[in-house]
Amino acid sequence: MHPALNIMVNAARRASKIINRAALDIEHLQVTIKRQSDFVTEVDKAAEAAIIEVLRDAYPDYGILAEESGEALGRGGGSEYQWIIDPLDGTTNFIHGFPQYAISIALAHRGQPIQATVYDPGRNELFTASKGGGAFLNERRIRVSKCLKLEKALIGTGFPYRVYDHIDAYLAIFKELARKTAGIRRPGAAALDLAYVACGRFDGFWEFGLSPWDMAGGVLLIAEAGGLVGDLAGNDSYLESGNLVAGNPRIFAQLLQVIDSHRTPGLRA
Repeated sequence: MHPALNIMVNAARRASKIINRAALDIEHLQVTIKRQSDFVTEVDKAAEAAIIEVLRDAYPDYGILAEESGEALGRGGGSEYQWIIDPLDGTTNFIHGFPQYAISIALAHRGQPIQATVYDPGRNELFTASKGGGAFLNERRIRVSKCLKLEKALIGTGFPYRVYDHIDAYLAIFKELARKTAGIRRPGAAALDLAYVACGRFDGFWEFGLSPWDMAGGVLLIAEAGGLVGDLAGNDSYLESGNLVAGNPRIFAQLLQVIDSHRTPGLRA
């Protein structure tokens, strides 16, 4: 395991202890509403602080982009490396006791993820990837599914829940895919959804309006597992636009065809 990846795993496991303890007493959590349908708890903040402490101790010069504390420069101020952190992806699930949430940590070099960890603390499932080194689930190599046809595919998605500017385009895509696939699922934690594409549980995935910390770990997992990721036009601007399509190579191409037929002029790729 790459030294940086080993540190990331240690950070994720430390955060998981905070999350698992809190999961035993959810009713007493202090919950704050950041904006409509977007929540944060003291668990998010404590888990993020624990992750940052571990990462900074090992790599003090690296920059940080974290969901709760924002962006910060490393000690050197100009590092080409940046940690991208979501301490609890699926907070809404967590505060409702719905066991679908994860910790996501990525290391990016010049904006491109090169190391990734997505950890499901409830199931003790650890997804890891290094650029050029493959993707793994609990140290076993994983690959995307071999599904060839959309009609046999299980697709993951995320419903718009903060911004509804493109809800009509989304619903049109959903309607067509509901008719053309084996099923659509919306578990509510994008980092885990992408990890599930990487290990073949989902054949494909699409969502609008994601943040970099939702995607950075998962997209590397998929790429290293033999899958494809792109924006709504199949290009590589998804970290900027927040609009993502992913899947095994055959399903990825078929998803893009459906999505492109419903894209509106105001919907960025």
